[in-house]
Amino acid sequence: MSSAAAGSPKLSPRTVTPAVETVLTFVNTRADGSGRRELFGDGDSFAAWLAEYDEFGGDTVATDADAATARELRDALVTVLLAHSGDEESLGEPLRHAERHLRRAGSLYPLATVVTAGGVELASPQAGVEGVFGTVLAAVTTFAQSSDWGRIKACRNPPCHFGFFDRTRNGAGLYCSPGCGSQVSMRNYRRRQRHESQEPPRA
Repeated sequence: MSSAAAGSPKLSPRTVTPAVETVLTFVNTRADGSGRRELFGDGDSFAAWLAEYDEFGGDTVATDADAATARELRDALVTVLLAHSGDEESLGEPLRHAERHLRRAGSLYPLATVVTAGGVELASPQAGVEGVFGTVLAAVTTFAQSSDWGRIKACRNPPCHFGFFDRTRNGAGLYCSPGCGSQVSMRNYRRRQRHESQEPPRA
């Protein structure tokens, strides 16, 4: 699935930062019903996924409970990214629930300010799985301070919901790929056709 947003073919020069890559790497671990498998299904699969990424600590022992916590954090973030895409089903109570969950996560996995001559960054002071979750929240916090926070989105084509960085000039991208945009357009067309066929004939 491409991480380029469908929409205007004219792209801005915006760069996908390391913080964006960290967020997208974490959220794009869901099964989607079209071949993409769940990577946080249990402790073993979560640990296998972590072993592939040094930014998340590399080899880390993880339990089934850790995998469940990872799914909850990921799904809360996906809901926020769907809200960035204007997905109506994610708004209202689903979004409020996600935001409450993220506030709780922020208190469980606090961040530390790291000051060097080269600059300042946020990092997790915790180790193990807690450090993994803190690393995700640090990336979210770092990028959310920019004016481009709303450009990290989740594809509005259900059940895809693949995370992507919207690089369109006007920030109006809704889908992770032209294919997903076409699928939604086709479904809407067929829905209109069914509706029109069910309308009673005019007198």
